[in-house]
Amino acid sequence: MADHLTVALELYRKALSKTRQSLLRGWITIIAVIGFVFLLMLAQQIAIPLGMAGGFLLGAVNALLVGATLSLIEQSISYARRLTLQDVLGSFGHYFWDVIGVGFVLWLPLMALDLGTQANPNGLFLSYAVMLLIFLLLNPAPEVIYQVRHDSPLDVFKHSYAFVMENWIEWFAPIALLLIPLLTAPDGLRSFFLLSRRVGRGAGLDFSQILMLPFAVLGSWFAYAGIDPDVARYLSLLLTPVLAVAILMFRGHLFASLSGSSRRQRQFASQFGRGD
Repeated sequence: MADHLTVALELYRKALSKTRQSLLRGWITIIAVIGFVFLLMLAQQIAIPLGMAGGFLLGAVNALLVGATLSLIEQSISYARRLTLQDVLGSFGHYFWDVIGVGFVLWLPLMALDLGTQANPNGLFLSYAVMLLIFLLLNPAPEVIYQVRHDSPLDVFKHSYAFVMENWIEWFAPIALLLIPLLTAPDGLRSFFLLSRRVGRGAGLDFSQILMLPFAVLGSWFAYAGIDPDVARYLSLLLTPVLAVAILMFRGHLFASLSGSSRRQRQFASQFGRGD
């Protein structure tokens, strides 16, 4: 057990070190994410009076922004040079159809779930359970999209599921650590289910949901520290883009390390001092 803990801690240490380097190279991603928020807000204002057509417009804008964000995260992780404004502009269009495809495949069954649970007395519980399952099993879908070769949305689902089954302890431990103040707060379990229901619906590929988890984490930690709620709200808004980008970079490095080796291989390499 101690060996497993030592290997996991070393894994996280290296991922954090690489995340720091990626932030130094790709800090402009934080600025881009802030700009993307305003683009999404503008798209929402345009879409409101358009009815169903507005929904399709928002879906396309979301896919454009999420794909661009994943492209910038990928470049921050993979490139040895500092990212520039040209990289931000060039990121538009990347992974657009991947995000659209995953969203479309999820949209039909989730729409059926929403319709089917409306008249069911246990519908709310069933909805929470399904969303939590999606949140867990498709949690690494963003990383699968830009790190794993795939031919279809179903391949993304398959790779995400296989990755979670193989690495669920190492993958979810950092998330659980971040969520400690939220889970231990009064009514914290309900808050977590509400959060997982919102984030799970888009399998982590909804732009607003990419920011929702960091915002909730910051708010819970500030509340745990006893910071005034009004001050905490402003601090959370200010720091959410920074934390969101840092989390995405850390996830990218952690995913690369975990998918490149098995738990037994990592333990063996650690014993002989051959870790990265």
